[in-house]
Amino acid sequence: MSRYKDEQCRVCRREGQKLFLKGSRCYTDKCSIARRNYAPGQHGQRRKKMSEYGTQLREKQKTKAFYGVQEKQFRKYFEMASVTKGVTGERLLQILESRLDNVVYRLGFGVSRAQARQLVNHGHFEVNGKKVDIPSYLVKAGDVVSVREIRKDNKTIKENVENNSSRPIPAWLEKDNEKLSGKVIRLASREDIDIPVQEHLIVELYSK
Repeated sequence: MSRYKDEQCRVCRREGQKLFLKGSRCYTDKCSIARRNYAPGQHGQRRKKMSEYGTQLREKQKTKAFYGVQEKQFRKYFEMASVTKGVTGERLLQILESRLDNVVYRLGFGVSRAQARQLVNHGHFEVNGKKVDIPSYLVKAGDVVSVREIRKDNKTIKENVENNSSRPIPAWLEKDNEKLSGKVIRLASREDIDIPVQEHLIVELYSK
């Protein structure tokens, strides 16, 4: 299945909450949730009772939208989480947080995960001194993610760093603004992950 390319604000309206898919726009009055807080479509304003399956499905779809992951890849992450030690749902979120595009976003080099994914695709970043242009690359504790030397004058990255200077960096990451780099101190724990997701519902869905 191809990547969703329609209006991103429709995704937020469908889930009934901000997913911060458009960066700084999501913090302004232009946000679609602030203007039209109901599902898109002809029958969007009708309230429908959600079934148990529907609730679980929406939680999965919402999580996929947050991280910009497609179904095949999401299921792969779930399978990885289910065969490792720990709580499956929490391990799933930890894996998603470990994606390189998410780390670039968390460090403030991108205004959204979508933009961070594009920057990684275009070869702007390196991990431990080696160029990595795969957004789904999973970082490990101790890895150093940095803007490549030849890309440090990139206007977009410079503007993002300046505009996101007040945005807090997660406790599991460490940022060096001068070197335009960040270090993965440890993998994210559930307490570090601020997205409003009930991961146990995803586990229940896949366990059927």
